[in-house]
Amino acid sequence: MSQRFSLTVIRRSVQLFMFIFFVYGASVVGFYAADKISGALPSLSCAYDQMNADYCALIPLQHQFHHRLGAAVDTGNALQILMPVLTTLGTFLLLFVVLNKAFCGWVCPLGFFQEVMNIIGQKLGLRRVNQLTDATVDKIRPVKWLMLSGLVFGLPALTSLGFLSDEWGDPFCQICPSRILTTLMTGSHEQLFVDTSTPSYMVLSILGDFLFGLVIAMALTLRQPFCRICPMLALHAVFRKAGFARLVKKGTSRCDRCGLCADACPMDIRELQTEHNHTDKAQDITLADCTLCGRCVEFCPDKDVLQLRYLNQPIFSASPRYFKARKKAQTQWERVKLVEMPKSKVES
Repeated sequence: MSQRFSLTVIRRSVQLFMFIFFVYGASVVGFYAADKISGALPSLSCAYDQMNADYCALIPLQHQFHHRLGAAVDTGNALQILMPVLTTLGTFLLLFVVLNKAFCGWVCPLGFFQEVMNIIGQKLGLRRVNQLTDATVDKIRPVKWLMLSGLVFGLPALTSLGFLSDEWGDPFCQICPSRILTTLMTGSHEQLFVDTSTPSYMVLSILGDFLFGLVIAMALTLRQPFCRICPMLALHAVFRKAGFARLVKKGTSRCDRCGLCADACPMDIRELQTEHNHTDKAQDITLADCTLCGRCVEFCPDKDVLQLRYLNQPIFSASPRYFKARKKAQTQWERVKLVEMPKSKVES
């Protein structure tokens, strides 16, 4: 990639296009084409948005476990649950192998929204949390797996088997911030409410409203707060070795002391610095929390230590020249503030 171009600018342009397409796409491709392009997108695009062009795999997975598992157990016919689940996962994989975890860093509407909120927070001069401690990151990392196993599979399965009431058939959708975000972006406030029809719906709707507000508040000062616990990130992690896009590293002894890649990472992946520092061959380091945003490659000062590859061909590599230009541009960007705060240790 030419040194004249910024990977971040390209990525955010792609994010903006995908945000518009997935939130308003039905008005372009038409309702029948949008219903649905796949129905199993590896990204949080919400079916509650009546104008969306596609919806995420977490929706059909919850519904299949909710509506089919109990029937499969009653009849002894495992195909009643296996076939729809395998069809959804198969469609998910057909899309996923194309971009791998870049669906998070380049496509997801909620991921883009959090980045925009973080930019707004920076321009307002808010005190930012540049990095979480290693101990905090270690405590947060298991949450995405609990969200996937509990909210996407566990509670819908228990509902189907009769242990819970029907309100718990799609619990992740009920609390997902993307449901409220995408519908609000189309001018509808139908999903921003408290449902008092049953105690369970009331609990879920309050949790959903609270989580949406919390994501907005946290995203102003912390990079990608919801991405860190997103069950879609966990589902991506399961299949990340199957994707064509990869982050690879051929580290040197300098990596032990540098750490610029880990500082740049919005997901606080410290392993970017600590792993594969003394190897003769580039190693795949597309880790579970990675979103393939490429910031670590942009801010690596050593030639070809980090690379984004597609089908094992380098498409963007670390470069001292690019690093200097990117660092200068970042410094100039961060100096621009909409509000000048009193002199204090405001995060850069």
